[in-house]
Amino acid sequence: MHLFERAAVADEAEVINQIPVIDCMPFFRGDDGAEETFVAALKDACENVGFFYIKGHGVPQALIDDCFAASHEFHALPLERKLLVRQDENNIGYMAMNHSITKSDEIHTTKHPNQNASFFLGHDRPDDHPDVVNKVRLRGKNQWPADLPDFKMRTKCYFDALQEASEKLVPAFALALGLDRTFFDEAFANEAYIELRLLHSPPQMDVSDEKFNVAPHTDSSFITLLAREFEEKPALAVRLKSGEWFKAPILEGTFLVNLGDVMRRYSNGTFMSTPHGVINEGSKDRYSIAFFYSPNPNSVVEPVPSKVSQGNPPRYDPKLYGDIAKTVHDRNYSQFKKLSV
Repeated sequence: MHLFERAAVADEAEVINQIPVIDCMPFFRGDDGAEETFVAALKDACENVGFFYIKGHGVPQALIDDCFAASHEFHALPLERKLLVRQDENNIGYMAMNHSITKSDEIHTTKHPNQNASFFLGHDRPDDHPDVVNKVRLRGKNQWPADLPDFKMRTKCYFDALQEASEKLVPAFALALGLDRTFFDEAFANEAYIELRLLHSPPQMDVSDEKFNVAPHTDSSFITLLAREFEEKPALAVRLKSGEWFKAPILEGTFLVNLGDVMRRYSNGTFMSTPHGVINEGSKDRYSIAFFYSPNPNSVVEPVPSKVSQGNPPRYDPKLYGDIAKTVHDRNYSQFKKLSV
C-alpha cells in the first residue's frame, strides 16, 4: 500500500466541500462588492485548506492547450536532443527522469528519485542582460530546444498570461492578510521569481515501494498555479487539515492554486502551505504545467505586521527569497546535476 491509496476520490460537489472553487472574474473586473466577497473566500481557503480552484481567470483555453502541445512535442524528442538543453545551476532547462528527489522528511520520507521528467523556464533574458553577463544565480537565461522553432513562442505566451493573472491576485492576498493592497508591490518589483515547469509523469505500475512521480512536499513559492490534462485517475493528492489525503480532480476551466512556504512565512503560520504529491496510477502518461510565482530573490520574506503582536511573536526569521529558493534547488536537484542519464 502507498501513502495515497486510501485517499478520497470525490465528485464535483464533494470537491467544492473540500477544496473551494473561487471565481476571479468579478474581482478582476472591479465589480461592485466583488473585492470584499473575493477576499473573504480567499482568506478562508488560505487559512483552512491552502488549496483552491480559480475560475474566471481570463487565460484562454486555446493558449493553455497550445502550451500542453508544446510540452508534448518537447518530451517526445529523443533523450540526446533534450539533453542539449540540460538543467543548469539556475534550474533552467531539461531535467531527466530520476534526476530529482523531494526531501520532506517531516511530511513523508522517501529514498527514491521522482518519476518525472521536466522542462523549466523563467524570464527570458537576453545574452547581454547584466545578470546573465555577471552569472547572478536565479537570474540566468532560458535554454531553448533548437529543433522546435515554435516552442519558445508558445511557452512564453503561456508564461506571460500566467504572470498577468498572478499579478492580479497578489493585492487580494495582501488584503486577506489585513494589509494595504499594495503591500507586496516592492517584493515583486524588478521581476518576480518565476519557474514554469512542464512535467511529464509516466504511469506508476508498481507503487508497492512507494515510488512517486512527485513525492509529498510543500512548495517554496508564494503561490503555484497548476494546469493538468485529462487523467484516467486523479493523480494529485492533497493532505487536508484533518490529515486525510484527498485526490483533487480536474475541474474544467480552472487552475488549481496552492500556497507555498513563502506565504506561510508572510502570514506567520496562519495561512497553510499544504503537503501534496503525485502518483500516476492510470495507464497513460500524465502531463501537467506548474507555474511557481514568488518574490524577487533579493526581497526579504518575514511575517507581516498584521500577523505579529506581543502575544503572537514572529515564528520565522527574516530570509531573502533567493536563499530560500537556492536551498530547495540544492536539496532536490544538485546531487543529480553531474550524473549520466
